[in-house]
Amino acid sequence: MSIFSILLTLLIGTNILLGATVVFLERKSISSTWAWLMILNFLPIVGFILYLIFGQNMSRRKIFKWDHTVHQRTKEIVSRQMLAIVNHEPPFTDPILRQYSELLYLNLNNDEAPLTLNNQLTIFTSGESKFQKLLHDIRQARHHIHIEYYIFRGDFLGNELIDTLVQKAEEGVVVRLLVDDEGSRRLPKKLVRRLIQAGGKFQTFFPGRLPLLNLRINYRNHRKLVIIDSVIGYIGGFNVGDEYLGLSKKFGFWRDTHLRIVGESVTSIQSRFLLDWNQASGEQVPFKSYYAMDDQQTQYGEVGIQIVSSGPDQKWEQIKNAFIKMILSAKKTIYIQTPYLIPDESLMNAISIASLSHVDVRIMIPNKPDHPFVYWATYSNVGLLLEAGARVYLYQNGFLHAKTIIVDEQLATVGTSNLDFRSLSLNFEVNAFIYHKQTAKQLASIFKKDIRLSKELTMPDYRSRSFVIKFKESISRLLSPIL
Repeated sequence: MSIFSILLTLLIGTNILLGATVVFLERKSISSTWAWLMILNFLPIVGFILYLIFGQNMSRRKIFKWDHTVHQRTKEIVSRQMLAIVNHEPPFTDPILRQYSELLYLNLNNDEAPLTLNNQLTIFTSGESKFQKLLHDIRQARHHIHIEYYIFRGDFLGNELIDTLVQKAEEGVVVRLLVDDEGSRRLPKKLVRRLIQAGGKFQTFFPGRLPLLNLRINYRNHRKLVIIDSVIGYIGGFNVGDEYLGLSKKFGFWRDTHLRIVGESVTSIQSRFLLDWNQASGEQVPFKSYYAMDDQQTQYGEVGIQIVSSGPDQKWEQIKNAFIKMILSAKKTIYIQTPYLIPDESLMNAISIASLSHVDVRIMIPNKPDHPFVYWATYSNVGLLLEAGARVYLYQNGFLHAKTIIVDEQLATVGTSNLDFRSLSLNFEVNAFIYHKQTAKQLASIFKKDIRLSKELTMPDYRSRSFVIKFKESISRLLSPIL
């Protein structure tokens, strides 16, 4: 037998073995499994390497470690709230909480996400207003500043934020900055050194262990969180970079949605940050030292919030499941804003069923791509939803990056998770689920104003698209499970 025949036999055998691993051992969706099998079949050597890099299964790994005492206390709160829902006890006798008690229970059961009611909330839709307020809050910090972003650039905004953090660190305020290793790969080391030299702390999430090769590159921390003195919390879609201020010639105005929360829900945001920080740093920062700084009960507001996290290390897809529950609970309206619309079959079916059930489903996406394959896969899914009766709008006034869902103008979610496979299954994400009619109405009003800056995509428009666009959609749709 020739060397070529031996190598070919080994290659085929290895490919079959890997294919069997994908099918029988890895807990992947059927669509993802078929996509990988196709890649392995048509690209035996390259496919094998790609699978090692992008195809790892993290669902059985325990990468985040709770402070035992704090976790026990959280579990007790969650158990009490679940029991109160079952027994129809306060505060779940409130009309809004009673109406969405099943979603509340789902988030408690799936993610141990306590409901907090003592919160005040501010909504930002422009980077300029969001970062102006954030920088002001950071300058007022007295004890600690915890920051976590997927993208942190070394441009004008990045430098201004680092300058402010350096100043606070020099004043003795505890500063921790956590960024995703892939998303923030272009963050200049000199900025990081300045922060560390001033006494601040810096870590990257899932850094590569080999030069030029990161075997966990497919699993990114997409969260955007800031916690200041355990009282103020930020969560939403804005990263740190000049394009988020609308300074990019390519994208123009950057339309996003971000929340500033003051109140008890900040404890949940703080927990999420500390879990991420401890994982990345190897430290075991005591949770209790960074919870609410005073024991006196302060009345902040009356907004009900659950902070829900998800990631590839979890058994359940918490945020996706909550999205589906939200959508299927709708009676009148569903408003969705997302830059990417590549849901799996279960979420796609939920949106379609709602629309076919005479719920007014309106979806807004960008009119320009930032990732071509992702955009054309989005466009392909839009056609299916138009057929189900949904109305689709293409945002014209810059780039739409907001991640919001509003149901019946009573219930809403804002966070970091897009409606695509990557966000819902591969990335580490976090969303705020808001049980407050006034806030939901405010978000619905913002959505309606955005409609005036959008063009509706009708079925005749969609059917008249060119052959080139149809071809791009077909290829992107085929690759969508692994985009």
